[in-house]
Amino acid sequence: MYQDLSEQEIIRRNTLDEIRKAGIDPYPAAEFKSTVFSSDILSHFDANPDDFKSVSLAGRLMMKRSMGKASFAELMDSRGRIQIYLKKDELGDRYEHLSSKWLDLGDFIGVHGFVFRTKMGEITIHVQKLELLSKSLRPLPVVKTDAEGNVHDAFTDPELRYRQRYVDLLVNQGVKDIFIKRSKLISTMRRFFDQRGWLEVETPVLQSVHGGAAARPFQTHHNTLDIPLFLRIANELYLKRLIVGGFEGVYEIGKMFRNEGMDRTHNPEFTSMEIYVAYKDYDWMMQMVEELTEAIAIELHGTPEIHFGDQMLNFKGPYRRLSMHDSIREYTGVDISEMNEDQLRAQCKLWHIDIDPSMGTGKLTDEIFSAKVEHNLIQPTYITDHPIEMTPLAKKHRSKAGLVERFELFVCGKEIANAYSELNDPIDQRERFTEQIKLADRGDEEAMSLDEDFLRSLEYGMPPTSGLGIGIDRLVMLMTNQTSIQEVLFFPQMKPEKNN
Repeated sequence: MYQDLSEQEIIRRNTLDEIRKAGIDPYPAAEFKSTVFSSDILSHFDANPDDFKSVSLAGRLMMKRSMGKASFAELMDSRGRIQIYLKKDELGDRYEHLSSKWLDLGDFIGVHGFVFRTKMGEITIHVQKLELLSKSLRPLPVVKTDAEGNVHDAFTDPELRYRQRYVDLLVNQGVKDIFIKRSKLISTMRRFFDQRGWLEVETPVLQSVHGGAAARPFQTHHNTLDIPLFLRIANELYLKRLIVGGFEGVYEIGKMFRNEGMDRTHNPEFTSMEIYVAYKDYDWMMQMVEELTEAIAIELHGTPEIHFGDQMLNFKGPYRRLSMHDSIREYTGVDISEMNEDQLRAQCKLWHIDIDPSMGTGKLTDEIFSAKVEHNLIQPTYITDHPIEMTPLAKKHRSKAGLVERFELFVCGKEIANAYSELNDPIDQRERFTEQIKLADRGDEEAMSLDEDFLRSLEYGMPPTSGLGIGIDRLVMLMTNQTSIQEVLFFPQMKPEKNN
């Protein structure tokens, strides 16, 4: 029956049978009412001991140490860990069966009792009543440290940690804090926007035309309609339709999907925030982003200055602004602003930058920028005024021919935000889409499709608008000092698990 289980798993299942034979339900349905969290006890007991003369607490058993007629154990709830004390004289059979014989590390229990300090000075719950709430059938990894300080049996293998995040959260300190900060970051962003009167909205995840970004989509099929559909690569075109419809500011925080490579900063499913505000331009948006990122840093760390690796990053604005062509000239000494496609190809070859025949001048410029500039941008820096071929949804620059009013925010060599003065000229927009079709015909799988309904919406008139997209996952990486996107996703995409 148990041939595929480990010895410890077999023992736990046998224990489960014994518990049931004793008339104890190992998975009771009744509610357990906790009256306090472990953190409340540890923080406030000394100042108000009378408040903890009767407490109820539920959590997972993480350590136990038997001393004959008494036992000490450690209980972990959602806020932390606290020591508990159990006496055989008080618990009777409940002590003999549950605390010393049938309870294993990882089991959920509920305790009722009072709080005191031990002779060793540790705040502890003296247990007067004990309940089994859920039996654990798999042993938790137990981290051990030998006399020389070497750690053994630690749950540190990245693949195991990401596949079994539920175990990672239990046994590795600091992991849960990353995701608590992620939640705070998103709630801070929402509060920032809501206080300014901008509306949070939801737009389709399944789209008949993929657009709003240069990316390869995932494709599926709707059986009833008998049409192909795409998981969205961006929500930009739908949000701008809402600006046409009369909203002055709209934003959406949600999942995007791009059928592309995976690495330490890319996951095929990722979280993005996009916001569009009428009657604004990209200069205004730069100031707004500075205010937003500073507010997030202060909320998470109490200061706009944060550590990332060996760098001290300062999110207090204003940030440095550098045009894309100027940045390439600064870090290479070469001015490519007047180069045509053939000249750009020759320059890429000279610098040993990989390119392919599908790339036009915009992508060639982007490849040069990525290879020669990005890694130098450590402190928050705006890269502005991109070539028009790179951004078919951005407005032409008001004073610089061949460029658009766009900026990207780079920090520690990674793009965090992308924004522009939105193109609201429907004739110009149609021409840009047509150029994208030509790139697609050359083999560019990331070229945008022509969206007739979006063009129709623009023909009804869209006010001057500024739009912004922020990669939430990368921003969380920065704000929590993580170098891999897998560390800030509860369940990152992985290859199928191999069966032994």
